[in-house]
Amino acid sequence: MTVVGDQATVLVVDDSRTKRYLLVSWLTRAGFAVREAESGTEALERVGADPTIDLVVLDVRLPDLSGFEVCERIKADHPALPVIHVSAHAVDTVDRTQGLTRGADAYLAEPIEPEELVATTHAVLRYYQARQRAELLAERLTGLADTTVAVHAAPNFARLLEVAAAGAAQIFRSPAAVVAETFDGDCLAGVVTAPGAAPAIVPWVVDDTGVPKGATVRIEDPAQWALASWPAEDTVTVAAARLRDDRAPLYVVVPTATQTARTPVLVQLAQAVASAVEAQRSFDEEHRIAVTLQRSLLPRRLPEVAGLDLAVRYEPASAQTEVGGDFYELVMLDGHLLVAIGDVAGHSLHAATVMAELRHAVRAYAVEGHQPGVILHRLNELMRTLLRNELATLCLLLLHPPTGRIRMASAGHLPALVSGGGRVEFVQQPAPLLGVRAERPEDLEFTLPAGSTLVLYTDGLIERRDATIDEGLAALAACAARVDDDLDRFCQRLLVELAPPEIHDDVAVVAVRRR
Repeated sequence: MTVVGDQATVLVVDDSRTKRYLLVSWLTRAGFAVREAESGTEALERVGADPTIDLVVLDVRLPDLSGFEVCERIKADHPALPVIHVSAHAVDTVDRTQGLTRGADAYLAEPIEPEELVATTHAVLRYYQARQRAELLAERLTGLADTTVAVHAAPNFARLLEVAAAGAAQIFRSPAAVVAETFDGDCLAGVVTAPGAAPAIVPWVVDDTGVPKGATVRIEDPAQWALASWPAEDTVTVAAARLRDDRAPLYVVVPTATQTARTPVLVQLAQAVASAVEAQRSFDEEHRIAVTLQRSLLPRRLPEVAGLDLAVRYEPASAQTEVGGDFYELVMLDGHLLVAIGDVAGHSLHAATVMAELRHAVRAYAVEGHQPGVILHRLNELMRTLLRNELATLCLLLLHPPTGRIRMASAGHLPALVSGGGRVEFVQQPAPLLGVRAERPEDLEFTLPAGSTLVLYTDGLIERRDATIDEGLAALAACAARVDDDLDRFCQRLLVELAPPEIHDDVAVVAVRRR
């Protein structure tokens, strides 16, 4: 449909050459572009092949098909194409009623005055142009809503730009580009060459000088945005959205011919994507902080202990945050290997901070020379005094490498597992969690036989929403019955075979083998 102000194209369908000449002459003088057809079949072919036709002036009586049937078939395939019936014979009320009922938008009975035909044509076109604008806006707003949801659900910055560019191309039915700066200061552009085409990410440099906070729209030379093959003889419209003075703006670039008055959808799209970009930047910043924190809280390397093989694995509940409340510790103190594994309730940045306090407290009390049970008692008092409303489980042991003697204390943690000689046993020591006022059992003492492997783990390894703890422990026992020669590979196998594809709780595994 031609927009208001442009020359509309009218198809005149009449088998009478004289009558067709008059109609064409009147419409041409009124400023319309006119096409002609002599029969209903030819009219249908012209409408199907020429998308520039904006209106059909259709005689009711044609040599091959009735004008009523032709109108019905046009409306079936092109419901937004208006039709005006004209007739010198079918002029009574029944004829007019049938024509309007079967899809015509107006019905003119001859003799027709030129002014009446031109005025009717303008009136019908005005209605359809207004309808088209409303439908176009509704379609674009629907695309805007879908794109807004998609960009906020994007898992990373690059994917966000791809989704935004694909959404812009779909909304405006044209090439599109979305340019934004990452948290690290790299400027990237998501580019889509046509609706439905695969998006691409390319580096791009933009001069942000003078771009104010808020949303602005400007028309620029396509050469300044040589990201796609823009339509020839057209400019590009660039919407810039800047949410903060200290952030680089985001740009959405589309051909100017796609825009309507005030470019409301383009501006809203730029603001929606800018909001998603800001959220992604904040997430990336938090992610970096979380990763740095997590790396600082866990041991940087494992000690080398004569006669022992050591291996660990840690997987956070979320691959996006990489931080959680599980922790482990392995360190040599006065000829004994201190091994600890714990689980703070929750798997968030807060849980990680509580975990950090507990880990450092374990190290401090252990350096003072306390036995495992005393360390747990002091940790419990620390939590009840300074970390109220927090809960944690912990298994702590001191291992003498030459003899394999172990002194262990547990605070509500899952039982340790010993695998060796073709047998698997769980070392049970029921005890209350840290943070709870309750009596605690005496330390448990036992020996780790030569060639055997001790496995400590957190509940994320065995807990399933569709299985009981006992079933999880049985699966662990079956998996740990064979210990790989490479202890790192053994720990990895435990995670692969036991942990779910999408981890919903932190997982920590510590394996100690006595050679």
